[in-house]
Amino acid sequence: KTLAYILPAIVHINNQPSVMRGEGPIALVLAPTRELAQQIQQVATEFGNSSYVRNTCIFGGAPKGPQARDLERGVEIVIATPGRLIDFLERGTTNLHRCTYLVLDEADRMLDMGFEPQIRKIVEQIRPDRQTLMWSATWPKEVRKLAA
Repeated sequence: KTLAYILPAIVHINNQPSVMRGEGPIALVLAPTRELAQQIQQVATEFGNSSYVRNTCIFGGAPKGPQARDLERGVEIVIATPGRLIDFLERGTTNLHRCTYLVLDEADRMLDMGFEPQIRKIVEQIRPDRQTLMWSATWPKEVRKLAA
C-alpha cells in the first residue's frame, strides 16, 4: 500500500525544482502512530535514494534536535504524526508552502483517534492546489457504495 503513494510522490518531486535549505517539503505523509510513520520512512528511503529524494520522519517521543536539523537542511518528503509536526510548524522550524502532495495514511484511524482538529490545522497551511490522497484499510459502507 505504501508504494502506491510513495512512487507517485517521487515522480511528482522529480518534476519540481529542488528543495533548498529552509524550504518545507514537497510531499507530506501524515500517519497516526510513530510505528507506522517509521515503516513508511523505510519504504520512502528504499525507493527514494536512487532519485536523490530525501525524507525525514517526525514524531513525538524522540529527541527534537535531529528531526529539526533534517527539516532545516531541507527534505522532499516529510513523514509525520500530527502533534510533532504542528510543534515544528508553530516554532517556524519548517513550513508547508511548497507542499503539493498530501497523504493521509490510515485516515479513518486518525479520525477515530481524535486527530481531526490537528489535521485541519496542518491542511490549512498547505496550498489549495495540492493533491490529497487518503488511505485506509477499512472504509465505511457509505464510502464503499460510492466507489462501487
